[in-house]
Amino acid sequence: MRQDFEKETKNRKIEISDMEKRLIQKEENIDRRVGLLEKKEKDIEAKYENVRKQEDSLKVKEAQVQVLIAEEKERLQKISSLSAEEAKQILLNRLNEELNTEKAVLIKRQDEELRDSANKKAKEVLSLSIQRCAAEHTVETTISGSVAKWPFLGNFENPRDERSTPNLPFWGISQQSLSVVTLPNDEMKGRVIGREGRNIRALEQATGVSVIIDDTPEAITLSSFDIVRREIARLSLEKLIADGRIHPGRIEEIVEKTKKEIEEKIREEGEHAAFETGVGNLHPELIKLLGRLKYRTSFGQNALQHSKEVSFLLGAMASELRMDFKLARRIGLLHDIGKAVDYQVEGTHAKIGADLSRRYNEIPSVTAAIEAHHEEIEPQGLYGILAVAADAISASRPGARRETLETYVKRLEKLESIANLFKGVEKSYAIQAGREIRVIVQPEKISDADAINLAREIRKKIEEGMEYPGQIKVTVVRETRAVEYAK
Repeated sequence: MRQDFEKETKNRKIEISDMEKRLIQKEENIDRRVGLLEKKEKDIEAKYENVRKQEDSLKVKEAQVQVLIAEEKERLQKISSLSAEEAKQILLNRLNEELNTEKAVLIKRQDEELRDSANKKAKEVLSLSIQRCAAEHTVETTISGSVAKWPFLGNFENPRDERSTPNLPFWGISQQSLSVVTLPNDEMKGRVIGREGRNIRALEQATGVSVIIDDTPEAITLSSFDIVRREIARLSLEKLIADGRIHPGRIEEIVEKTKKEIEEKIREEGEHAAFETGVGNLHPELIKLLGRLKYRTSFGQNALQHSKEVSFLLGAMASELRMDFKLARRIGLLHDIGKAVDYQVEGTHAKIGADLSRRYNEIPSVTAAIEAHHEEIEPQGLYGILAVAADAISASRPGARRETLETYVKRLEKLESIANLFKGVEKSYAIQAGREIRVIVQPEKISDADAINLAREIRKKIEEGMEYPGQIKVTVVRETRAVEYAK
């Protein structure tokens, strides 16, 4: 123990000695640094003293300059007989007049140059976008039994043309609400009807569509404004006809199975459209609504194909303008999402689409562009304006829609002629591509209460006498003016 203690004591002494040496070295370093700092401090004080002397010298010179300037001003005032403020005001007025003239000329020149360059750039952007998005197809329709396949339906564009249309009881229904199922023979009609019509009742109850059987050979017509229900009914009926076993129990079984297949197909179509356009992070419900557009048409143009075209066009235009092309494609794909449910919800498809977009937490700029793509409200920002342009390009390209310019103009003229039939109507204008009719009445003949009734009557007359997509807004304007002349 003694040896260990002595050894430990010796080691401690060595450590203490080393520490003392290090402390001495540090103290020497500190003293050296303190000396350097003191030297630098003296140098800085010397420099500061020089700067202060220079500042004093500059102040003296500045005072001398101010005195000279004051003397010069006094001399100028005596020569010109004007005060300094008067001379300044005269000079400023002259400069202001010259600048206003030059400014007006410059603004006008720049405005003309900007307008010319903007028009040229717009044409380039549109032409490049159209070239990059040239559609390979002309007309695509998902209505089962199109005109080409079912020639016995006659003139689909003008179903009331007696020369080409057989005497069918359902021509009061919009063509877009019909599907036709072919039969192998007329005997199958009886099997589809069933004893005392029980098979038809079971099919209508299970699918929610109307089954119309008439004298048309080897054909059954399905009628419903719900595009998906009509497709379910069509596929179910085709399966039943192919199977041969047609009775209420089998009908319910086939319809349920077809519903699941259609739901899966709708989801797949929506996912494929989103993948094809490069749009990600979509709400599952929006994907389903996109898939439903596969079964929706507008004047023969498939709604889902139209949405994809608009998406590609918007993306191309945004790329040319160095904007966010992903956001533009998203807007294009979702711009007509309201058409998937416009037969269920009151309002225009643009308004319905904007409401759906808000409900599923879409980007505010997407919602704003959807709501404004038919210019029912003022477009906010460039994306809304581009959405209007892309939608018009896709809808008006050659072969996109069956409606020609002639039939379009006739529809607008008919809409205005219906409103002009009523007494007290001064003028009427079809606006928003036929989505709204604005009626101006004579205030001395139509009161405020009569205006409300007139709008209702015009709406009924339009519903009875016209076929049109979506809905038409009827606006009655009654204006009273008081005019006097002061002589």
